[in-house]
Amino acid sequence: MGVEVVVCGASDDELTSVRRLFDEWDRVFSRFRPESELNRINRDASPVVVLSRLFAYAMRAGLRAAAATDGLVDPTVGAAVEAAGYDRDFALLDDDERPLGPAFPGRWGSLRLSGRLLSRPPGAVLDLNGVVKALAVDAALELISGDGFVAAGGDIAVRGGAVVGLPGDGTLQLLAGGIATSGTTKRRWRRGGSLQHHVIDPRTGRPAESRWDEVTVAAGTCFGADIAAKAAFLLSGEGPAWLDERGLPGRFRAGAEAVANRSWNETFGELAAA
Repeated sequence: MGVEVVVCGASDDELTSVRRLFDEWDRVFSRFRPESELNRINRDASPVVVLSRLFAYAMRAGLRAAAATDGLVDPTVGAAVEAAGYDRDFALLDDDERPLGPAFPGRWGSLRLSGRLLSRPPGAVLDLNGVVKALAVDAALELISGDGFVAAGGDIAVRGGAVVGLPGDGTLQLLAGGIATSGTTKRRWRRGGSLQHHVIDPRTGRPAESRWDEVTVAAGTCFGADIAAKAAFLLSGEGPAWLDERGLPGRFRAGAEAVANRSWNETFGELAAA
């Protein structure tokens, strides 16, 4: 998944199980492994494909995320990510003078999942990376019998309490649940003379334009926090109110400015009004 995984509270056997889980999920969902199930499915021109149990589980979660966010988190943005230039491992990206490829808006509403059978329209390119990392973090925490936490690339699931560092500065005490950050400060590159990033707006099929650099959200699970952070980032100025409507704490960063929605201030203490 291209991130460092940190585990606290696991026994040696549990740590081995967590390592195996992340290895398996990477083998199944990686965009950069030609033999991954994701790439095999995207190469398959059949209108209906049979998914592994793990892939079907993540696909179902991706469709739930799309429905919950009115399509802001969409599992069909694979072609849009590649058109923006993210077509190989991030470590291999450099300035590319070629123009952007065509825009590919999201098409999640055209997918049909029945058990392990997935029906999709021609040309739909799946990319489940919008949900996979957070799902893996939640699943990894379930492998730990006692209190502890699992953190992967800014996505964290906690049981029994942990002090969590916030992007930029500051910390908070998270007793249980998950916290995740979505934004454009980490993975950026140049394509066609302009700066690109990996957060695709499914409404346009292009890298998103948002007033925020990063949005951090806390929720009952890391998966819930992650999809909400992505949606709030894409909603830009409407993000704080959208989270408040759902009772989710959100912290928003734009340059040196850090503000919070009402739910964050009520949950973690006053930061600023958004």
